[in-house]
Amino acid sequence: MSGKLSEEPRVHPTAEVSNSTLGRYTEIADRSRVHETTLSDYSYVMQDCGVWCATIGKFANIAAAVRINATNHPTWRPTLHHFTYRASDYWDDATHEEEFFDWRRSNAVTIGHDTWLGHGSTILPGVAVGDGAAVGAGGVVSKDVAPYTIVGGVPAKPIRERFDRKTAERYQALAWWDWDHARLRTALDDFRALDAEAFLEKHGG
Repeated sequence: MSGKLSEEPRVHPTAEVSNSTLGRYTEIADRSRVHETTLSDYSYVMQDCGVWCATIGKFANIAAAVRINATNHPTWRPTLHHFTYRASDYWDDATHEEEFFDWRRSNAVTIGHDTWLGHGSTILPGVAVGDGAAVGAGGVVSKDVAPYTIVGGVPAKPIRERFDRKTAERYQALAWWDWDHARLRTALDDFRALDAEAFLEKHGG
């Protein structure tokens, strides 16, 4: 998949997407599966990702082999196996256990704007990843990640902040991710050339 993106989402022919909302300039790459998810404007999902029951903000950068909302199994039951809640896959006279799936859905994942989920990282159920945050490759995120914080490891722990708290708050106030397409183009050189402080000085926030 190459070429210019457009307001029409780009979904690779080998990807699966169902019950989801895809924003403008979005892309879902080879063999990824995205279900019951909102993928907001300019965000992309690279190869071999699994995303279920998540709300993903704008300009999210999701690397290959990322798992978002890796589903829980019923550790409190006599068996972990899904025959207990996907029973109709096994018997004609049994039904799926909708209450169990509702429980899973109650633990949806939220990914903020301008985020980066590194290769092979996993976001566990119920976790929120704040605006501007980054998750290192292979990280397993079991707790909420504060805005503009870089985390990594198993389980993922804070490594450092991208910006100091005051600068991070100014970026959240600026909310450049809500700018229209033309304004983003006008500011492109500034995104490339200016450091974080200089960008704020020029564009406010």
